[in-house]
Amino acid sequence: MLRRRTVERQAAVRQPRTNPQCHDASELTGDGRLRLLSFNIQVGIRTENYRHYLTRSWQHLLPHAGRAVNLQRIGALLADFDLVALQEVDGGSLRSDYVNQVEHLAQLGNFPYWYQQLNRNLGPLAQHSNGLLSRLRPSGLEDHPLPGPPGRGAILLRLGEGAGSLAVIMMHLALGARTRTRQLAYIRELVGDYRHLVLMGDMNTHARELLEHSPLRDLGLLAPQIEATFPSWRPQRCIDHILLSPSLTLERVQVLPQPISDHLPVAVEIRLPEHLGHGTLPQLQP
Repeated sequence: MLRRRTVERQAAVRQPRTNPQCHDASELTGDGRLRLLSFNIQVGIRTENYRHYLTRSWQHLLPHAGRAVNLQRIGALLADFDLVALQEVDGGSLRSDYVNQVEHLAQLGNFPYWYQQLNRNLGPLAQHSNGLLSRLRPSGLEDHPLPGPPGRGAILLRLGEGAGSLAVIMMHLALGARTRTRQLAYIRELVGDYRHLVLMGDMNTHARELLEHSPLRDLGLLAPQIEATFPSWRPQRCIDHILLSPSLTLERVQVLPQPISDHLPVAVEIRLPEHLGHGTLPQLQP
């Protein structure tokens, strides 16, 4: 009898992949603003009502021409941002026509740096992943599988050096409350004593639960976005978030009316503290 071997992923320090079509962002200058976006793209499937979960379910298994068109729309949207967290992206399998969607969106959005976090490897059938896109060169990058059943992960990106650096955690959390609490406890330990902190992703729960009743409650985080993000055609639940530490100045927040997935994207513009905005980080054009 053959036994299936289960291989657990381990947390690891990584290097971002580079996009040779783009110039290094360290050549840019600006005023310390950072434009952030979090988006669950549902592997490029455009879902416009509940029945599409049934009638378009085959698109989770097989390629289709409409996916490429929808990825073009997503790429055009991402081009306006500096740092992007992607959930439910495919790393290159049959259903995506063997296109690594994180790399493809980095090219469409003209991002110099990208990283694909493979969370569930189903070989040629599916490569379930998170992704990040960045115009700034990370000073640190870590890949963390999250507790619970395989398939959920978090990416820690650091900008700057030392205790005053900016830590950005990108994540896709579990649906179940008990597992999600375990995952948030892991993330709370991961962020440690970072003073400047951004948590972003599909968190599958409401901000009040995260800020008041989860292991994150002692961090004093702010949840500036209150609009619902799911489902995209009739938003009722606010489950996609960009949470900020009080040291970061909020300039703008918006849930973008772009129904090109079953989630709506969340956008935030922040102003970095002066010591981060001038000198320790490469700057971007406003």
